[in-house]
Amino acid sequence: MAVHDENPPGLERARRVEHVREQWSAGKRMQDFRQRGAHALALTGGKHYHVERHAGILANIPFDLLTQDLAGAFARVALANIEREHPRKLDHLLVAPGEDYQPRRVHPAFYGSFDWHSAVHMHWLLVRVLHLYPMLPENGRIVAALDAHLSAQALGAELRYFESAKTFERPYGWAWLLELQGEALRGRTRWSRALQPLAEAIAGRFAGFISGAPYPIRAGSHGNTAFACVLALDYARAAADTALEFEIRKAAKKWYGADRDAPLAYEPSLDDFLSPGLVEAVLMMQLLDPGEFGAWLAGFLPAGFGHLAEPPVVADHADPKQSHLDGLCLSRAWCLRRLGDREAAERHLAAALPQVVGGDYVGSHWLASFAALALGERP
Repeated sequence: MAVHDENPPGLERARRVEHVREQWSAGKRMQDFRQRGAHALALTGGKHYHVERHAGILANIPFDLLTQDLAGAFARVALANIEREHPRKLDHLLVAPGEDYQPRRVHPAFYGSFDWHSAVHMHWLLVRVLHLYPMLPENGRIVAALDAHLSAQALGAELRYFESAKTFERPYGWAWLLELQGEALRGRTRWSRALQPLAEAIAGRFAGFISGAPYPIRAGSHGNTAFACVLALDYARAAADTALEFEIRKAAKKWYGADRDAPLAYEPSLDDFLSPGLVEAVLMMQLLDPGEFGAWLAGFLPAGFGHLAEPPVVADHADPKQSHLDGLCLSRAWCLRRLGDREAAERHLAAALPQVVGGDYVGSHWLASFAALALGERP
């Protein structure tokens, strides 16, 4: 089944980014992680059937790899989500009486998975899984779904919607759409051509937004500009969009370059699925030379990660706000791994993974994407 485009848009001029990573012993790490994963599963008390069903998968994965079994489990979650139209959280500005707003009509590509941005990053997850495991049993269903959802016709309708809704999904949904296109480009998939017009329109809008914003958004949720810039930077490098990368560098220097003594004591908030401090550090790590970043980090986190190295307390995984804390575990794992604290990253991953493939829909409609981030090599 051919999914590759030998000459996807932008790839011929794309910059190759090499990641040099140290080799490290996995024996004790694996043993500890299995114990923590099993403990996290036990804490669910067997509340969800699917948690028990996937216990073997979750308890036996290496932290630094999205294994084939886990990729298959994530793919099945994503496939179900992107076709699920209801419940649906609407984010639409009505500008006239009698306006017809049916999500599947105006968003024929991204109508599922509870909200638009979750639908986008569930599609990103499917493209990544397909890229990593071309022979996965679920790949026939993945290709069929992506062909249906990421067609030129469907994405043209999404672009028309964006032309009339200038701030829709800014900046979080914008960034995930760019990350979706970045993954499609790196995988040389045929869907990158259909995605290109929408991605380029959003990239231009993103560059304009950050260049004109005098301050960052430091929230631990959708508005966070550091997280959005990390994803947009990954796209810019995959697509060789030097103009966007320049604007991201300029904005990050303006917003974060002089930051000192991050107020970690105020994290987390109940709404957080991102750590404002950690994700800012990840962005700056990707933009600064190693020596420059070391000096910046010493001023920004002079006492280290502190209590952010331990997973947050989640009292009710079915509560829409508290489920954000499961996502916070996964995004912290992603950040901590990149910032060099692998043991802390493992603790966070073990605490949240049980909710990814078998938890309540308030979390399962989006958490698998963040688990894939934590287990992946980029962004």
